Amino acid sequence: MGERSKRRPKGKFHKSFKRTNQQTKPVKKDYRKSSKNSSNVNPLDLIKKAVKVEEKPYEAKRNFNEMPLSSALKERLEKKGFVRPTEIQDKAILDLMDGKNMLGIAKTGTGKTGAFLIPIIEDLLNYKQTPHALITAPTRELATQIHDEFKSMTKGLKLYSACFIGGTNINKDLNILRRVPHVVIGTPGRILDLVKRKSLDLRRFKVLVLDEFDRMLDMGFLPDVTRIVNFMKQRSQTMLFSATLDTKQQKHIDEILLDPVTVKVSDGKSTGDQIEQDVIVVSDPGEKFGILKEMLSDKDFAKVILFEESKYKVRRLCDKLNKSGFKADQIHGDKSQNARQKALNSFKEDKIQVLVATDVAARGIDVSNVTHVINFQLPRTYDSYIHRIGRTGRSGKLGMALTFVTQEEMNEAKKKKVR
Repeated sequence: MGERSKRRPKGKFHKSFKRTNQQTKPVKKDYRKSSKNSSNVNPLDLIKKAVKVEEKPYEAKRNFNEMPLSSALKERLEKKGFVRPTEIQDKAILDLMDGKNMLGIAKTGTGKTGAFLIPIIEDLLNYKQTPHALITAPTRELATQIHDEFKSMTKGLKLYSACFIGGTNINKDLNILRRVPHVVIGTPGRILDLVKRKSLDLRRFKVLVLDEFDRMLDMGFLPDVTRIVNFMKQRSQTMLFSATLDTKQQKHIDEILLDPVTVKVSDGKSTGDQIEQDVIVVSDPGEKFGILKEMLSDKDFAKVILFEESKYKVRRLCDKLNKSGFKADQIHGDKSQNARQKALNSFKEDKIQVLVATDVAARGIDVSNVTHVINFQLPRTYDSYIHRIGRTGRSGKLGMALTFVTQEEMNEAKKKKVR
């Protein structure tokens, strides 16, 4: 491991454990504590020195006032403080306004939402057809953020949107649909539930947007997304946006997009140069919580997202933290949307130190100044890992990602490397 393996986390706890070069005790075979995690992630890939990248800000040659947008929309964008388009917006908006299909790749926080909302709003201001666009997202939080952004961009324009997500009262959704909205935003499961109840007719929509499409096209969401796409065979425009591009999904992308324009602001590969990444090696999984407590007692760990692999484990870990005197809350699929939003708001407002979550928080959660992302065990996939750590090291700041691994997992990784 060389010099990199000798780094220590900052703070008073660093004397009590080592990270990549930990001197281990004999492994205790306590299978109640060390349940197997079917991860295909190599721990050696999770050790990386952060690089402070001085990115030259993208400077669009035109501002929004110089773009062929309605004066009403320009006025709303100006009120939001939008002067010049971001790179993804500058390169995508005009083609989308021309009705072209698009594959858009850009890092989180670079204005992807505006890149697809602005053309949709402009189209609606010219024609106001209902329904017009269906926007799908993999998580409730991301769907809610898109909905909020649409409302802020269209205030006073008499354009109506509806957001349909799991964890909310479906009868309320049915009542909302008595008035047909211009734009529907939601998670695939709830969208299809409304279709099944014959309250939502996807055949009438002209535009389909898959946000975070890399997640939408994985095995978990793919059946639902395929059904949605098949319902919308008469659509006139399709947009796929994400921060990463999985080449294994190219077949599905080709089936959804016909003759698309591709706009890549990033290469779509692993991101995180600005994030210090390392592993914490433990001989016994039972040691992890004690080490975690020491870490969280350090003032540098001011705002932490802590990931676990299952809802049950998230609940248990959050309860243990609260009982140990740490302010923590949790987000996972069994939580109601109100409870999830309350936890997220508390985290944003620094009312809690730790947000414990399943992968539901790895996408679409836009929280400033997250100091650390900690994986309590190895994520199942490297793609999941990349989206998790992307919650820190944002807006040009350095972040830190730490992952607990067992000595057994490290030994296996080193064996594979030797082969």
